[in-house]
Amino acid sequence: MEASPAYEPLYLEGIEKFNACDYYKSHEVWEELWTEYRGPSRKFYQGLIQAAVALYHFGNGNIRGARKLHKSVHGYLEPYAPCHLGLDIGGFLGAFDTCLAAVAASTEDFPEIPLDPDLLPEIHLDPPPA
Repeated sequence: MEASPAYEPLYLEGIEKFNACDYYKSHEVWEELWTEYRGPSRKFYQGLIQAAVALYHFGNGNIRGARKLHKSVHGYLEPYAPCHLGLDIGGFLGAFDTCLAAVAASTEDFPEIPLDPDLLPEIHLDPPPA
């Protein structure tokens, strides 16, 4: 386990918006962080941005957009497994995949797939922010 890190304030703000299901705002906050950031977590932040946008698309009925982003999120986040910046990568991807299972399985161009609010993934950091 990592020592208690001082998490980036924008990382935490994005998580707060994400957990409140404000996916558009969480993507904007993380994008602000990602744009200026040049360190080893750059692709990790990009994966979170894409996860938020996938959920935003799903919630708005853009299933094709959600499906496309769903695939790329794994590519960005899996290299950071098992844990990065307090996030259990496998746990998060598992919850993300469960939420988008019908989206990922669909082969239709414009399916109507309802979003199940009980399956929405959340982000909880370990260690928690100070």
